[in-house]
Amino acid sequence: MTDALIIGGGSGMGLALARTLLAEQMDVTIAGRSADRLAAARAELAPAAGGRVRTVRADIGREEDVAELFDHLGSVEHVVVTAADVTGAYGRSADISASAARSVLDVKLLGAWLVGKYAAGRVTGSLTYTSGINAYRPNGSNTIVAAANGALASLASGLALELAPVRVNVVSPGWVDTPVWDRLGMDKRAAFADLAGRLPARRIGTADDMAQAFLSVLRNGFVNGTVLHVDGGHRLV
Repeated sequence: MTDALIIGGGSGMGLALARTLLAEQMDVTIAGRSADRLAAARAELAPAAGGRVRTVRADIGREEDVAELFDHLGSVEHVVVTAADVTGAYGRSADISASAARSVLDVKLLGAWLVGKYAAGRVTGSLTYTSGINAYRPNGSNTIVAAANGALASLASGLALELAPVRVNVVSPGWVDTPVWDRLGMDKRAAFADLAGRLPARRIGTADDMAQAFLSVLRNGFVNGTVLHVDGGHRLV
């Protein structure tokens, strides 16, 4: 049995979680759709993992990929989904193409639902999704992303009933310094400095902050059907 499956674990929060779980002596499988990121993740993690890490290429927006992924793994104790595709999804709704919006929903929401669908009978411990602060603090330029993230709370509630006693939860990050920001075409340093000055935590989150949050959800057997906010107090400002 696989201890943990991280979908979207090739970089950022997912990769940090993989490092954390491997340090806990867990067997970890990382799934993602980028062969290059998976190869880089494996190269980074394998030397210290002692054979406890493997990678599988899969796109959770495709039902056949999700079905094959779970068939390949068999039984798995914990599943964490950090996968997202927000390419072309930031801006005013009038300027966002329907195809870009569907891409967000295909991975962030429908892909998450597909994971829940095929988790039945295979996942024994927990299933944890990743949403985001924009579900609770939209800013007028991320509406479709906010909608997809917000829907994950309802999805988790429904699946917590369907999959019981498997626990289903959501971790909601605030702004976290990960490679995804480098693909958004913005002045990351200036944006981070501005927000850090307003946050009660007085800093931007790190991927390791999020890894510890996921680990706490995996460990606590009485956390179920809920959203854990790890945002430095962003919802307060």
